[in-house]
Amino acid sequence: MVELELEKEKKDYTKLILGVSGAMVGIFVLLAVAYMVGGITLPYEPVDYLVFALISFMGPIGFYKSRQAKNIEEIEKRLPDFLRDVAEAGRFGMTLADSIVVASEGRYGKLTPEIKKMAAQISWGVPASEALRLFTKRVKTPMVERMMLIVIKASDAGGAVADVLSMVAHDARENMIKKQQRKIEMSTYLAVIYISFLVYIVTIIILNATFLPKMQEAGQAVAEGAQAAGITNLPTPLEVELIPAIQLVFYLSVIAHGAGDGIMAGVLQTGRISEGMKHASIMLLMGFLMLRVL
Repeated sequence: MVELELEKEKKDYTKLILGVSGAMVGIFVLLAVAYMVGGITLPYEPVDYLVFALISFMGPIGFYKSRQAKNIEEIEKRLPDFLRDVAEAGRFGMTLADSIVVASEGRYGKLTPEIKKMAAQISWGVPASEALRLFTKRVKTPMVERMMLIVIKASDAGGAVADVLSMVAHDARENMIKKQQRKIEMSTYLAVIYISFLVYIVTIIILNATFLPKMQEAGQAVAEGAQAAGITNLPTPLEVELIPAIQLVFYLSVIAHGAGDGIMAGVLQTGRISEGMKHASIMLLMGFLMLRVL
């Protein structure tokens, strides 16, 4: 019974979050449709509820997956230290199981609960290779799966497990260093994407605040002058009634840029679309606040 309890995986709320997000998207879409058919009066335009729907869909799942990835990253960051300590204990003649139990007394950040769980499983009679397999199943990252598979194979073969652990720990540390370097390098591109998006929003704000109103005033002045002079048809009339449509196109372009740039930023930074959904929801919220609220 205790073994079954130890083997339980951490709950994954992805389906729950997707269900709640889908319900919120449906609500916002229904509000937009009801507004357009004239059934109800709402404080925002229908296109604003499209933004709310996109944020409701991408924001929760994006932030949740990002938090999961951060937790896994912190676990992987301390994995080389744990493997090194197990290897050092093995050099004193301890078995792999005893080495894991001894190493479990150390502190490895968010990896510590998983190490304690492995030590508890071993103390209840679970073989070391099986405890490592269950650890791999709980953490579920390519790096952990690769490292633990090597250790399990070495343990089953009865070779020099301490040497294998040292090699695996060194390889894990090198992988973490490469990931950190890539993250630092990609942070520059992330900043460029955010800055360019903000510049685009500021450009739209300037056009809405200065250029389009002047065009509207010029169009009205031309129309009034033509009416006073008795001119019925102008050769190149200014269609001032199209200005609201132009403003809507500007707003839609901000939505498209926010969603697209956010997805691209996340993929460039971490290679995950879920990370891009987080950045996309942030950019969409920025665009809505700057164009509709401020």
